[in-house]
Amino acid sequence: MATTTASLDLPQDPDRVWQLIGGFGSLPDWLPYIPESELSEGGRVRRLTNQDGGVIIERLQAFDHDARSYSYAIEQAPFPVTGYLSTLRVHAVPGSPHASRIEWSGTFTPVGGSDAEAEDLFHGIYTDGLAALEKTVSA
Repeated sequence: MATTTASLDLPQDPDRVWQLIGGFGSLPDWLPYIPESELSEGGRVRRLTNQDGGVIIERLQAFDHDARSYSYAIEQAPFPVTGYLSTLRVHAVPGSPHASRIEWSGTFTPVGGSDAEAEDLFHGIYTDGLAALEKTVSA
């Protein structure tokens, strides 16, 4: 099983950042390459459409508003992995309670490629996503 994590510190209150990114359907609010998110099954499944019209279907596995985190699994996507589980988390930076640390991590099993290739793919997705978040909150 492969794994990767990306993180970003922002000079923003953790609750403010969580308000922006903590909704399971909120990706279009801060992630430009996901312009559409349609929720179903009571908000537990999201159907994402990327800029190229590709579809990704993800299922919420865990949600903890107080801990500012949620985990989700991919049910359908054009990625060469199976068993994908990811967590998005926001917490205060140690020693700086009004700054946020956002962590995006995932575990998955590559299909037709190496662990390193799959890790590079998702690390790039996570770091690009966090860079987009930084741009959004700085605007």
